Amino acid sequence: MKLLISNDDGIFSQGVRSLADTLAEAGHEVTVVCPDQERSATGHGLTLHHPIRAEIVESVFHPTVKAWACSGTPADCVKLALWALLDSPPDFVLSGINHGSNLGTDVLYSGTVSAAMEGVIEGIPAIAFSLTSFSSREFQPAATFARSLIAQLAEQPLPELLLLNVNVPAVEQAAIAGVALTRQGVRRYIDVFDKRVDPRGRTYYWLSGELLEEVEQPADELEHVPTDVQAIRDNYITITPLQYNLTSKLGLQRLHNWKFQPKS
Repeated sequence: MKLLISNDDGIFSQGVRSLADTLAEAGHEVTVVCPDQERSATGHGLTLHHPIRAEIVESVFHPTVKAWACSGTPADCVKLALWALLDSPPDFVLSGINHGSNLGTDVLYSGTVSAAMEGVIEGIPAIAFSLTSFSSREFQPAATFARSLIAQLAEQPLPELLLLNVNVPAVEQAAIAGVALTRQGVRRYIDVFDKRVDPRGRTYYWLSGELLEEVEQPADELEHVPTDVQAIRDNYITITPLQYNLTSKLGLQRLHNWKFQPKS
């Protein structure tokens, strides 16, 4: 299969190297286009007021992998690859393997998920891969699962255009409990801005905070499906199907009979 890989940890991160090399060794045609430096938590931002540059990167990946370092955001990387760098569309857009989880509502901030979502916006199915630890560097179990998932999707294509958000627990292969199809949970933070003063006497703020994980309560027809936040605690690899359409169907139903006044 023809695969485009991006990320938000940067072109030289271990996670993207593990993913690209594992899939290239499996015989896939792999192209990597990643930011030239880390751009985590950039969401789906695009570069509109500066030129975007891309330079060929050699001697980092498997010999068959074509790679570019891009000056833009993760979404820029995928958009540039699809419209300027590739000679034909890939079968999948992959993002990762991210160093750290992308669970629940964190996907709204995630550059990793946004890179994959750019593929879906362009009509190409996509998968985002994350290792749920900032300290572990054991990316191979996640890369191995990516290889098996791509093989499975080649035999059983997705029923519709989707983004699969995959999180892999940072445990030994033998400790992985299995694979769970999940729904998006909730992760909230107590945001704390640390107020400081620079050497010139000017005040600045450093964003920090404490994670408050809340497992979303069961909802309607999805009540039997565990959340990604819940399943990852139990050492399951989680697969959460995502889409870019954020319209609330329940909201439309409940607001349908409201009488809105066009003028005050």
